[in-house]
Amino acid sequence: MARLLTEAEIQDSTSVLSGWTVVGAQLQITRTFNDFVQAIEFVNKLVAPAESAGHHPDIEISYNKVKISLTSHDAGGLTQSDFDLAKVISQIS
Repeated sequence: MARLLTEAEIQDSTSVLSGWTVVGAQLQITRTFNDFVQAIEFVNKLVAPAESAGHHPDIEISYNKVKISLTSHDAGGLTQSDFDLAKVISQIS
């Protein structure tokens, strides 16, 4: 099982991620697109990196908005895996 990050580590890791916030034990971002089709195309681009990392985000879709939440359920909070995947997701357009 992955090691939970300390509050200081979480703050340091969050500070280098544009648009991501910590909400409770989750790392979250909401991306807005022109329409539903673009939102779904973005979600489809998340599949390969999530599968490759063996780490899967919680995803909410509301028309043109996609909310992504990351947490390490097995560890009970935020781990380095969450921040690693957030960095990859941040590069996807």
